[in-house]
Amino acid sequence: MRKVRDIELTGSESVDDVLRQMGLAGGFTARDIGETVDILEEMIKEPSCVKFLSFPAAPVATGLRGVFRKMVEEHLVDVIVTTCGMLDHDVARVWGDYFEGAFELDDAQLYRKGIHRLGNVLVPRDSYGVLLEEKLQPFFEGLYSEGVRKISSAELCQRLGQFVNSKSSILYWADVNKVPVFVPGLTDGAVGSQLWLFSQRHRDFEIDVMKDEQQLSDIVYEAKKSGALIIGGGISKHHTLWWNQFRGGLDYAVQITTADEWDGSLSGAAVREAVSWGKVRPKAKKMTVRGEATALLPFIVEALLQRLKKR
Repeated sequence: MRKVRDIELTGSESVDDVLRQMGLAGGFTARDIGETVDILEEMIKEPSCVKFLSFPAAPVATGLRGVFRKMVEEHLVDVIVTTCGMLDHDVARVWGDYFEGAFELDDAQLYRKGIHRLGNVLVPRDSYGVLLEEKLQPFFEGLYSEGVRKISSAELCQRLGQFVNSKSSILYWADVNKVPVFVPGLTDGAVGSQLWLFSQRHRDFEIDVMKDEQQLSDIVYEAKKSGALIIGGGISKHHTLWWNQFRGGLDYAVQITTADEWDGSLSGAAVREAVSWGKVRPKAKKMTVRGEATALLPFIVEALLQRLKKR
């Protein structure tokens, strides 16, 4: 057995120093977070490991967008699986601003003022749907004029990254570093609605879902090892796990979630449950952290960056 150790703070500890101590603290979520950094460090340093990053849309409306962007910029991930709303918020924030709000605001009043509330983030209507239609319809017209009639979500994300051409964008860095971005639920968001709207005038324009699936199939079958950092749940988590079952499961798996497992939800299901489905290997390095990603992930990624700089 390993002894429980006190966390000793001096006022001069780095984030990595504190998280290393938390991994040895022997108690509750602190230990989970500390061990999470160890697992992710091993996953990133394993040259034969294909690294998946899975996350939903909502955190991209917050400052956590910058953490995801940094992970892509610093080559900490090889594949992204996400939702349509991620595209919405990533590109909308290139051209417009979101603002700080509060959970307790009057939603009827916000509606009258033309403001959407996403938790405690305020999304002006003019920075979202209206703006996306103004920018994306000409973008789709440009693709169509090039002769594009069928495009996968990964190809669309690549072209969007080139189109926004902003270093603040996750999609921009995904294009620069050749990280494919898969969106299995592409119609479930504002970008998807704009695609539908465009298709009403161009009936021969299609999203090639099977091309995405073939590319994912190629990635997992060619991977000697695979690992994933999964934020939340939903379709992005499921699609990441689903495809990795076809190579015998993930070798590394970390999930950060606020959801509870007792209702049987995918979002709340611990990583260990995926072992029974063959989606995570029985001997995989794995961890489920119960906590809110905007509060935890910045510290985890900063600790990783500090460790990797020491190599």
